[in-house]
Amino acid sequence: MAPDEKPLTQDKPALSGLPLEELEKFLTPLPPFRARQIFRWIARGAQSFADMTDLSLDLREKLAAGYTLRSSVIAARLDDPDGTVKLKIGLADGAGIEAVLLRDGEGRQTACLSTQAGCPVGCVFCKTGSLGFLRNLEASEIVEQFLAIRSVSPDIANVVIMGMGEPLLNLEELRKALDILTDSEGIGLSKRRITLSTSGIIRGIQELADQGPDLRLAVSLTTADPALREELMPIARTNSLPALKSALQYYQAKQGRRITLEAVLLGGVNTRKEDSAALADFAHGLDAVVNLIPWNPVEGLEFRGKPLREPGAGEIAGFTRELARRGIKVTRRYRKGRLVAGACGQLGELPTGHPGEFETS
Repeated sequence: MAPDEKPLTQDKPALSGLPLEELEKFLTPLPPFRARQIFRWIARGAQSFADMTDLSLDLREKLAAGYTLRSSVIAARLDDPDGTVKLKIGLADGAGIEAVLLRDGEGRQTACLSTQAGCPVGCVFCKTGSLGFLRNLEASEIVEQFLAIRSVSPDIANVVIMGMGEPLLNLEELRKALDILTDSEGIGLSKRRITLSTSGIIRGIQELADQGPDLRLAVSLTTADPALREELMPIARTNSLPALKSALQYYQAKQGRRITLEAVLLGGVNTRKEDSAALADFAHGLDAVVNLIPWNPVEGLEFRGKPLREPGAGEIAGFTRELARRGIKVTRRYRKGRLVAGACGQLGELPTGHPGEFETS
């Protein structure tokens, strides 16, 4: 842990959450080149102003007196034998979030970032949804997750906005964070290596289509049975399937990008032949690939009074075959990070207390 890596207070603004143009204005009367130096140091992973050795000692001391470099700390690290690393991150107000480093079979590394502490959407099959909603994250708290993951492993190939929370309900701060992550003066990630996953917020999808950013879009569909989807994903009560499909068609017309439709397969719930038929019907008319995600166990989650269960191998195979028979391109997400509760739907395995809280140490 770095010397200044301790629970922070919110009385100093965090410079890590400011895009370069804003940072230049914010640090006036410092000349713009000084702001660029600081921006680059943040991108390199500087832990404190003291690390910024091309700044004078006097300036470093003044910066430390008036600002904080980061607003969060790594509170705990959990390593799965499959190479997944889950970080528990403590925020300045005592709240907690989780971010995950994933490694695929070919060694490519992906950072999975959160956008909210807790989640207001309340999908019944998701641990984060069971926590309730605490608050939106600030841009600094999103950027710092990436910096924390990169401190574990520097070779991050992709970013997925698929952690805790609904990204399209915090789009303004997420945009600021992505401006920082993709700025060529700093971290320099390609937007085409960033994927945002949404539960289907229609207004947010339309805003993405009109205003960007230009990134990959995934939609957690889970089922195309309207009544069942409303039970599993309460957000569907105000974001209907027909309106969602229209929004996705609008997005594709504007952005020209293929969409991923994610389907979490719940044993005995949404794996029937009629479920695959409905999903195929929804996908027709879209340039889309369906990503099947066998449900990852979370203790205590129920549906219609019964514990949720993983789908059997036969259920997964039959569902896949039926989609393929109907001409739908299908991929399968293989499970990573389950031993550290870092897999899809498992984030939020925090100690008891306020939803989303844990102690930093």
